[in-house]
Amino acid sequence: VMFITTANILDTIPPALHDRMEVLMLHGYTLDEKIKIANRYLIPRQREAHGIKAKQIKFTNSAVKQIITGYTREAGLRNLEREIANVCRGVATKIAQEKVTSANVNVADLHGYLGPVRFTSETKTRITTPGVATGLAWTPTGGELLFIEATAMKGKKGLTLTGQLGDVMKESATAALSFARANASSLGVNEDFFENHDLHIHVPAGAIPKDGPSAGVTMLTALTSLLTERRIRKDLAMTGEITLRGQVLPVGGVKEKVLAAHRAGIKTIILPAWNRKDLEDIPKKVEKDIQFHFVDTLENAVNFLANEDERLLEKE
Repeated sequence: VMFITTANILDTIPPALHDRMEVLMLHGYTLDEKIKIANRYLIPRQREAHGIKAKQIKFTNSAVKQIITGYTREAGLRNLEREIANVCRGVATKIAQEKVTSANVNVADLHGYLGPVRFTSETKTRITTPGVATGLAWTPTGGELLFIEATAMKGKKGLTLTGQLGDVMKESATAALSFARANASSLGVNEDFFENHDLHIHVPAGAIPKDGPSAGVTMLTALTSLLTERRIRKDLAMTGEITLRGQVLPVGGVKEKVLAAHRAGIKTIILPAWNRKDLEDIPKKVEKDIQFHFVDTLENAVNFLANEDERLLEKE
């Protein structure tokens, strides 16, 4: 007897059972893959389920792309099929009411069937001032963007952390601040700054618990941006854990994180040098669209950010 099952996370499987299982990892889809799957499988299936003939409804590629990017935000296809079903129901209703005999669904029609666009590119609106950095996080349902904000106020070397952070992320924030204080001169920061200021690091969406060993580089970048009063480029994201001595450690879930960044329009990603091997898992189309930079120390990460040729930190 062979059992086949699916799961979003492996940690809760008992070790003895996990040891006897063959695990196949199914990663998220790229935008192009989703468009092809929608046209070949999802649309025909929903068209048949709603009693609509092939000549009565057609989706333009631009409409399918807009549904994927504007109405769903997922690694898989479940919500995409739901939204396609919503459009099919709307068209079937109009045909039944004899308002139309067929429909060619384009981007302009989606508002009438699905309502206003639900998701937009957050990086354009979130990265507006110094002290905000875009990180990459892994979740059981795929990768996600994680925004980390830092600000300073008059005080006495205090550090406040908010956003329902777990112990690991709190440690990353403390390590990032210690590194920044120890290397203030190389960062171009007055060493007296820390004596007279409190720092506050916040990860928005405070109702959602967040933890994991991959936000250290992003936290240091947010602090560097704040302390040097230079804004981080909107199409830059990063992931990586740090040590107190300034090493950048490898992280997991690279493929899911890169796919999430690609969906969000990110063009440059900073990764730990030890994760270079994980690029083999990245689809070639995605790899061509994104510029990867690998760092093994925090000094390299900071120097790369401050490189005038790259202009990853923009002057206000």
